[in-house]
Amino acid sequence: MALTGRTALLAALGALVVGLAAPGWWGLLAVQGVLLAGVLADLALAPSVRALRLERSGDTAVRLGNTAAVHLAVENPGSRTLRGALRDAWPPSAGAPSQRHPLRIPPGERRRLTTTLTPTRRGDRRAARVTIRALGPLGLAARQGSHDVAWTVRALPPFTSRRHLPARLARLRELDGRTAVLVRGQGTEFDSLREYIAGDDVRSIDWRATARAPDVMVRTWRPERDRHVLLVLDTGRTSAGRVGDAPRLDTAMDAALLLATLASRAGDRVDLLAFDREVRSGVTGVGPNELLAALVDAMAPLEPELVESDVRGMVSAVLARASRRSLVVLFTGLDAAGVEEGLLPGLPSLIRRHRVVVAAVADPRVAELAAGRADSAAVYDAAAAERARAERRHTAELLDRRGVTVVDAPPDRLAPALADAYLALKASGRL
Repeated sequence: MALTGRTALLAALGALVVGLAAPGWWGLLAVQGVLLAGVLADLALAPSVRALRLERSGDTAVRLGNTAAVHLAVENPGSRTLRGALRDAWPPSAGAPSQRHPLRIPPGERRRLTTTLTPTRRGDRRAARVTIRALGPLGLAARQGSHDVAWTVRALPPFTSRRHLPARLARLRELDGRTAVLVRGQGTEFDSLREYIAGDDVRSIDWRATARAPDVMVRTWRPERDRHVLLVLDTGRTSAGRVGDAPRLDTAMDAALLLATLASRAGDRVDLLAFDREVRSGVTGVGPNELLAALVDAMAPLEPELVESDVRGMVSAVLARASRRSLVVLFTGLDAAGVEEGLLPGLPSLIRRHRVVVAAVADPRVAELAAGRADSAAVYDAAAAERARAERRHTAELLDRRGVTVVDAPPDRLAPALADAYLALKASGRL
């Protein structure tokens, strides 16, 4: 039950009448009796809220930053017209600008209400209860009740690094032999023969073809296809740190999506593994046409876990999923303690079987602090920042000496830098 503002207004007017015209208990009881009778009549004549039938439809997924529409159909099976209001409750991060809707449904009819959502956070956004208030004919009181009408809208990663894809695809086409290439490396496939041009690698000269032709002929090469690329997202505590406006995990996801799209266009097979102390999510054996949708769907519900990642367990999970030589791209931090105590001991078994790339998100704020000299406090901040940068460079050098390719870049540069590193490995035949 709920009382309306009209009831409060009539109660105030009744008090005024009692005070001026009929002071005393009898006047007060008479006014209250009339008001109470009106309230009870409204409650008796208001349509039942429990008997209403509710059903949802609409969008189930939306890219972060875009808008989704969720429809709620309300059917009135009773014999009285429903007048009132409805509140379709969603969590604040769902980004619903208005959750209240006026209602007027004649008997036997239904109305469809639409709630627009613009999620502000990645992940699943679930609808809360639907609360309906049905007014009586006098507008003094209303029946009120709630219905559980389940619905989930998944906010997908935005993939903002998509803008870097055309330039990298153009470079990939050059490597793929659609334009002339002058590189040759281990693990490349023979493409075709052409005439020698000054600057070509003499090792590419085909002497047998040259003997049959009037000019010196060289072989052109293209990168091999059907390689295996395994993207490993470390969802441990280091991924929870915010750099700029987003956690490190979100930046790693964006870079992983660009690399996955590029690798699938190159004819490579791409899988995903999210791990901290256990497997949080994964994508395996998905074709190139469904890959991007599968990746964003698997990444969307991931959240950083405030635990130290089990590197040994992560390596075991990688080896179990990659039976042949693969490119393993590990998105993790470059903290000295985490790398030296966790990652380095587990690297040998990975490096023996796979090519390993470590991608890390650098904080541009550290570089800004390192340049500060305005006052004594800024100088101390600069010294601390410079020490942090030196430790990070030392960690990267440790990994590099063990044959690991390190990509360490700020959030806005990590995705294109990782794509460039992949293309460089492709061009040199090291995949």
